[in-house]
Amino acid sequence: MAAEPERDSLPISDCTTVVQPHLNQLLTAVILLDEQLHIEYMNAAAEAILDGSLRRFQHQPFFSLFHFSSLDPSVVQQALQDEQSVSDSDVSLVLHDGQRITIEFIAQPLRQSDGRLTILLELRQIDQIRRINQETRQQQQLQAAQSMVRGLAHEIKNPLGGLRGAAQLLAGELDDPALREYTDLIIRQADRLSTLVDRMLGSNQIQTREPANIHALLEHVVQVARLGADLNVRWVKDYDPSLPDLTMASEQLEQVLLNLVMNACDALQESHTPEPTICLRTRIVHQQTIHGTRYRQCAVVVVQDNGPGIPAALRDTLFYPMVSGRAGGTGLGLSIAQNLVHQHAGKIEVSSEPGHTEFSVYLPYIETRVDTPLGDKQKSTSNKESRRE
Repeated sequence: MAAEPERDSLPISDCTTVVQPHLNQLLTAVILLDEQLHIEYMNAAAEAILDGSLRRFQHQPFFSLFHFSSLDPSVVQQALQDEQSVSDSDVSLVLHDGQRITIEFIAQPLRQSDGRLTILLELRQIDQIRRINQETRQQQQLQAAQSMVRGLAHEIKNPLGGLRGAAQLLAGELDDPALREYTDLIIRQADRLSTLVDRMLGSNQIQTREPANIHALLEHVVQVARLGADLNVRWVKDYDPSLPDLTMASEQLEQVLLNLVMNACDALQESHTPEPTICLRTRIVHQQTIHGTRYRQCAVVVVQDNGPGIPAALRDTLFYPMVSGRAGGTGLGLSIAQNLVHQHAGKIEVSSEPGHTEFSVYLPYIETRVDTPLGDKQKSTSNKESRRE
C-alpha cells in the first residue's frame, strides 16, 4: 500500500484548497503573503476586515490596501528574511475609504515544499474591545474624579464660607472706606474660589429636556467659535439630514460641543497647523450598547481636527479634572463635558494621532432603550465583581 503524503509536502495552493472551508469558519483573519508581500490567499474573516474579496485583492501588495498603517512593511519583510515570527497588539490601519481599524497581528514565516518563503498573517480586529475598555476607563475616571472633587469641595467651601462671613462682619465694624477695600477683596476672592469649586463639581441639576435639532445646535456652536477663536479655520460640515430630533437639555449639550470645538481651535492655533480644518460630522448608529444598556438608535456627533494630536502622556487621564495640555488651561472643560454627556446616558470616545484627532459624542435616543435580560445579567455580574473588590 502506498504511503500517504506528508502534510508538509503539499503545495501551498493544495493546502489552502483543502483547509479553505475550515479557514472560512475562523473568526481570526488569515492572510498568506508571498516574498514580495503580495496577497496569495485570505479567508472570509480577512475579507470582512479589509472590506474586499480575495478575487479583488489577490496578487496585490498587502500594504497598498491602506491609506495609513502604523505597521512598517520593513518589519514584516525583515521577519520573512530572518524566518522569525513577529507580533504586535496595537496596529492602526486606515483603509482608502477612510475607515479606521485597530488590529493585533502575528506574522509567521512559512517555507513551502518548493523552497519558496511565504508569510502567514493572523489578524484580529480589537476596535470593539478597545471601545469597551475605553468606556469602562472613562466611567472609572468620572467616578474617581467626582469622589475626589466632592471631598475637595467640602474641605475648601466650609473655610471659605467662614472667611467670607468674617470679612462681612469686619466690614460692618469699619468706618474707614479705605479699609473696607481689603474686606471687599477678601469677599471677592472667596466668591471666586467658591465659583471655581462649583465649576469643578459641574452641574448636577438635570435641566428640562425637550426634542431639538442637533444640527441647529451645532450651527450656533460654530457661530460662537468663529467669533471667539482668533484663527482662520476651514469648517467642514458633514451632517446626516435623516437624524430625528433628540430629546436633550440644549444648553448643556451646547456647552459640551462648544468645549470640544474650542479645544480643537486652541490646538490648531498653538501648533500653527497649516490649513487648519475642523470637521463636524453627524451620523445615526443602530443597536448601540452604552454603559450596559442597549438602544435601537443613537446619534453620534464627531468633532475632528487636523492638529498635532493629543500627547500620549495625557490620553489616559484626559477626562480627569485639572488635567490640561495647554499652559493656560484649567483642565475642567473635558471633565465637565463628560459629566454632562453621562447625564444624557451617553459617552465620549477619543481617537488621536498626529494630523487627526476625533472626539465622538454618542447621544442615545432614550425612547429606543431596550431592556434585555442580558443587559441585566451584565450589570448584576459587574455589581458582584465590584463587591468582591
